[in-house]
Amino acid sequence: MYRQRADGDNAGIAAELTAVIVAVTDGEPRVLTIDHGEALPAGPFEPGHRSLQAGLRAWVETQTRHPLGYVEQLYTFADLDRKKEALGRSVSVSYLGLTREAPAGGAWDASWTPWYRFFPWEDLRCTNTALAETVLGPALLHWAEAAGDPGTVRARTRRVEINFGLGGQKWNEELVLQRYELLWEAGLVAEAPGHAGGLSDALTAALGRPMQHDHRRILATGVARLRAKIKYRPVVFELMPPTFTLLQLQRTVEALGGRLLHKQNFRRLIDQQDLVEETGGVTTDTGGRPAKLFRFRGEVLAERQITGTKLPLVRAV
Repeated sequence: MYRQRADGDNAGIAAELTAVIVAVTDGEPRVLTIDHGEALPAGPFEPGHRSLQAGLRAWVETQTRHPLGYVEQLYTFADLDRKKEALGRSVSVSYLGLTREAPAGGAWDASWTPWYRFFPWEDLRCTNTALAETVLGPALLHWAEAAGDPGTVRARTRRVEINFGLGGQKWNEELVLQRYELLWEAGLVAEAPGHAGGLSDALTAALGRPMQHDHRRILATGVARLRAKIKYRPVVFELMPPTFTLLQLQRTVEALGGRLLHKQNFRRLIDQQDLVEETGGVTTDTGGRPAKLFRFRGEVLAERQITGTKLPLVRAV
């Protein structure tokens, strides 16, 4: 991914900066990747960097030619074996960024990759919504039964049911990381140490595309954070153009959450929260009758900070 120093210093603790940069284009959530979609933009924290965030911005712009807008710290990953080729311990400070898609390029083979290629089981919008039940579920339950010990079998089975919405449990769209880590623990994903291969074509496809190191785990953390955050903060508008239709807004929220929403309930909630206002313009790009254009009411942030109220944007149906 990036060149490590040859001065012997990398035998200690190396700090890496990793970026999960998200955009939504045509109803498809995409993440900015390098190395032909195999890794997230990342690089070492160097003495010349003014701050962690400044270092992250420098690496992302160097590797992708894409300037960053909204960024927040996501999580710090410090597992001992997170980078197998590292001579010492590698600590990754990750960030979540939201933007609108712009061309990416450079020598690092940067591109925008749909995030459901890495987590196909997370997209419940399409007709093929049964991956958890018909493909992943049986494989995970087989792993649970293989434990042998009755107590362990029960505990594993319960985790599978809760995380993947099986056995009468409801699907929780925020458990992205827990689902990936369960697949990792079962040795099913290619990144897992115990992954032996030899899986059926259907299961291999359902497990999604692997990434270098622990970058898919970092991405899962970012997806989970964003799915939770759009319910109480208006961060979704960081992904929207200056003007948009209510249908475009709904499709963006659905894309992030991986679930379809009830149109009237969604619009009622938007009206109640007073998050948007009409621009007075319309668009004819909908394929039907002209649709009104809206914009985000930026002043709502100051208003809600003063009153201390939340911004519950959406509840999945």
